[in-house]
Amino acid sequence: MKTTAYTTTGTKDTEVELPIIFSTPFRRELIHKAFTNLTSHKFQRQGRKPMAGMDVVADSNDPPTGQGVSRVARMQGGGGGRQGQGAEVASTRGGRQAHPPIVEKAIYKKLNKKENKLALCSAIAATASKNLVESRGHKIEGIESFPIIVSDDIESISKTSEIIKVMDSLKLSQDVKRLNSRKPRSGQSRLRGRTKKIGKSVLFVTGDSSNLSKATGSIPGVEVRNVKELSVLDLAPGSDPIRLTVYSKSAIEEIGKIKSTHLEVMVKTQ
Repeated sequence: MKTTAYTTTGTKDTEVELPIIFSTPFRRELIHKAFTNLTSHKFQRQGRKPMAGMDVVADSNDPPTGQGVSRVARMQGGGGGRQGQGAEVASTRGGRQAHPPIVEKAIYKKLNKKENKLALCSAIAATASKNLVESRGHKIEGIESFPIIVSDDIESISKTSEIIKVMDSLKLSQDVKRLNSRKPRSGQSRLRGRTKKIGKSVLFVTGDSSNLSKATGSIPGVEVRNVKELSVLDLAPGSDPIRLTVYSKSAIEEIGKIKSTHLEVMVKTQ
């Protein structure tokens, strides 16, 4: 399968033969599972101090019944203050939690290597589908061929002004401007400083991302990834396939070197 590659000025360059990985069937459920499991690898264990809420002088009546009061443990001592107030138990002020989180909880979800590789290949192949990219909400009016492939000149760009011109010529700026319509958040998230969510826009996949990552650092929603660092987390944010992705020619060559069991089977059946 061949597709058109473009120059950084938006003109057609040459035709590029896509690797067999772009023929991988689309597996939505597998991409969702890979995203969920890989996201869990970033979680941090939570726990509570074992004696939290219990390090107070409180006791219930002895015997607990027949006193005309509840059996809840109460603060001891005299002189006012918290004397006689309920303490220690979960239903009281400053008491322990009923079922606090424990550090032993299994929050790291394992994922088979072959499943992860198949999910990644499926996500890469899905970037070649115009319908899937558009269904996620990306603005792609005027873009003719998918996946979008650009010459390796894009990898040498290190200035924001230059990459903006490139995005204008490739008709990608309309998708970046889409994020400007997001409304500010309200409620508790706003009080804690998380006023606005930054959405996801164009993803550049390159062979060398050192220069381009500097140029796109101040553009909201635009990210750059090296092929070796590419993950389902980048291609399907929120487990919702699939992201508007731009590949460099060298990135396509590197993607063609990815080895997977299902690719070997596909080659044999052809």
